Amino acid sequence: MNQFSTQLNLILVGLPGAGKTTVGRAVAKQLHRPFIDFDTEIEHREHATIAEIFVRKGEAYFRGVEQSLTKELAGTRGSVMSTGGGWVTNQESVELLRPGGRMIYLRVSPGTALARMAGGRGRRPLLEGSDGITKLMSLYEVRRPLYEAADLVIDTEVIEKTEVIAQVRDYALSLK
Repeated sequence: MNQFSTQLNLILVGLPGAGKTTVGRAVAKQLHRPFIDFDTEIEHREHATIAEIFVRKGEAYFRGVEQSLTKELAGTRGSVMSTGGGWVTNQESVELLRPGGRMIYLRVSPGTALARMAGGRGRRPLLEGSDGITKLMSLYEVRRPLYEAADLVIDTEVIEKTEVIAQVRDYALSLK
């Protein structure tokens, strides 16, 4: 039996640019847990970037692949998971992972998230175009109540990345 089989998953949620992948990877390494980045896993399975999937097959197709991945991971224990920014909008997905995990919201304002992404917006298809801040603010308004339902909320605007990592790690250790 895997040493993490009885541990809860850590499910990181938040806007694109919140730091889910960076924080998740670091926490997983410190805790010696598996790390699963939903977007990276989907890109690997689809042999295409998220942006290419959106262009070629549409958002509905992407959300279906994301849902399938979530179903596969429902029985996983002891992992650190970095979800896509919109993953939280699928209530069925959330319900699949919540019993075996704790959701952690890395809160960031749309403006700060956009600044953090800088030149990487091409990888984020919902933010393409000249008015990324308006699009991101709109997504934020829809998703905010869903993000806020997390078990832990960390405001990533006011503390350094190393402190965010430490807070997530310490929270995970408190769950044992």
